Amino acid sequence: MTPRLDRRILDAALSDVRQALTVYDDALDWLLRPEAALKGPWGAEAWVFDPALTHVLLVRHQWRGWVPPGGKVDPGETPREAARRELFEETGIRAELLPTPAAVTVRSYHPGWHAVLGVSYLTVVDRGTSLTPEDGQPAAWLPLDAPWQGWFSEDRVRMVRCAQWIGDGERNGDGVWSGEKDWNGE
Repeated sequence: MTPRLDRRILDAALSDVRQALTVYDDALDWLLRPEAALKGPWGAEAWVFDPALTHVLLVRHQWRGWVPPGGKVDPGETPREAARRELFEETGIRAELLPTPAAVTVRSYHPGWHAVLGVSYLTVVDRGTSLTPEDGQPAAWLPLDAPWQGWFSEDRVRMVRCAQWIGDGERNGDGVWSGEKDWNGE
């Protein structure tokens, strides 16, 4: 029998889903199903933008192509904790994630796998930050205004919208980050 999720983890996931800038695929309804506490794994990723909001940090997965750093939420871990851990494991970057998640989806990360809840978190990192990618999975800054080959073709458009939202908020004085803040946690 699959173990029940810890209440702290389920509450954290619910909070992030409700706060996310965008929710796709009826993700909140998916999470609120009675059996959601027994489902898994969940996925978490980090949308890492540069301070100019013109580039995003992606990793080249062996069969999914260019994707944000991310992966499975491990037992005992919240989706936010998983996104930070995966960002470090896949790029060598330790960064604080913005309080508001970018997006929530319900999708399958591999043909034949069941769809799972995925939460995309935001951070801003200087492009000069040293990268230490995993073996066989290079990491690179790709421009938001040019398409890239990836498993989820809609992600680039979603990231562009998110970067515009962040930029608009900063210009209006109600942004979620300050270009002066050191997002590398140093």
